[in-house]
Amino acid sequence: MFFTNIKRVIKAGFISFWRNGFVSLSSILIMTVTLSVIGSVLFLLATLDASLRDLKSKVDVNVYLSTSALEADILALQKSLKIMPEVKSVEYVTREQALVNFKKRHENDAPTLDALAELSENPLSAVLNIVAKEPGQYETVANFLRSDNALSADKQAIISKINYDDNKTAITVLSKIINSAKKFGLAATVALIIISIIITFNTIRLVIYTSRDEISVMKLVGASNKYIRGPFVISGILYGLVASALTLGTFYPLTYYLGTSTANFFNGINVFHYYVVNFAQIFVIIIGCGIVLGSVSSYLAVRRYLRM
Repeated sequence: MFFTNIKRVIKAGFISFWRNGFVSLSSILIMTVTLSVIGSVLFLLATLDASLRDLKSKVDVNVYLSTSALEADILALQKSLKIMPEVKSVEYVTREQALVNFKKRHENDAPTLDALAELSENPLSAVLNIVAKEPGQYETVANFLRSDNALSADKQAIISKINYDDNKTAITVLSKIINSAKKFGLAATVALIIISIIITFNTIRLVIYTSRDEISVMKLVGASNKYIRGPFVISGILYGLVASALTLGTFYPLTYYLGTSTANFFNGINVFHYYVVNFAQIFVIIIGCGIVLGSVSSYLAVRRYLRM
C-alpha cells in the first residue's frame, strides 16, 4: 500500500506538471533566473578570488644582504624564513644573478652599462625575495629579520636593508582592500540568494493558489495532508530539475563567449575553462539548489491551504 501511494503521488505530480503547462513554464523561468543568479555568484567568487590572489602575489618584501655576507649564512637565513608559518616562499637571488637581472633591465641604457663596466667588482648584493601567505603577515616577517635570529653564525649582521618600511603603506592598504572585497562578496552573495529564494517561493505560492479548490476537495474526501502535499512537492522538484538543466545549458555558450574577456580582465581566469574544469561541482550545486528550492517552496506554500 505504501509503495502504491508513492507511485500515485509521483504520477499525480507529473500530471500536474504537464497539465498546468503555462503555470509550470512561469515557475521554471523564475527558477531559472534564480539558479542563474546562484551560478553567477559562483563565477563571481571565482574571479574575485583569482584577482585577490594576483594582488597578493604582487606584494613581497625584499631583503638586501651585505656584499660581505657568506653564502652559508644567507642559506641559513633563507632556511629560517622558510619554516616560518607566515611565509609562503623565499627566493634567493645571488649577486651574480642580480647583476645579470640588472643588465637585462638596462639593456637599452648604454650610459648605465658603461658606468657598470668601469667598476672592478660587482656592486650589487644578494637579495632574498619573501612572499607571505597574507599581506598582514609581512610585519611579523620584518620583525623577525630585525631580531637576533637574522644574524650570521658569528652573530654579525648580514642584512643591509629591508624594503618593508618602504612598502608598508601599500601593504596595509592592500590588506584593507582584500578584507573589504571578501566581506562585500559574501554580503552580495547572501543578499542575491535571499532575494532569489523569496521570488521563487512567492511564484510557487501563486502556482499552488490556483489549485486551492482542488486541495479543498481532496481534504473533504479524506485525503491525508501528506498525500495532498506530495504531488505539489514532486511538481516543485520537476520545476527545479528543468530549471537546472536550462541554467547549465545557458552557462555553456555564455561562459564560452565571455571566457577570453575574463581571462584578460581578471588576470588569467577564463570562466569557460573554470566552468568546464569544475562542471561536476557546479552541476551538483545547481541541481541540488533547484531540487531544494522547488520542493521546499512547494512544501511550505501548500501548508497554508492544508490549514484552511
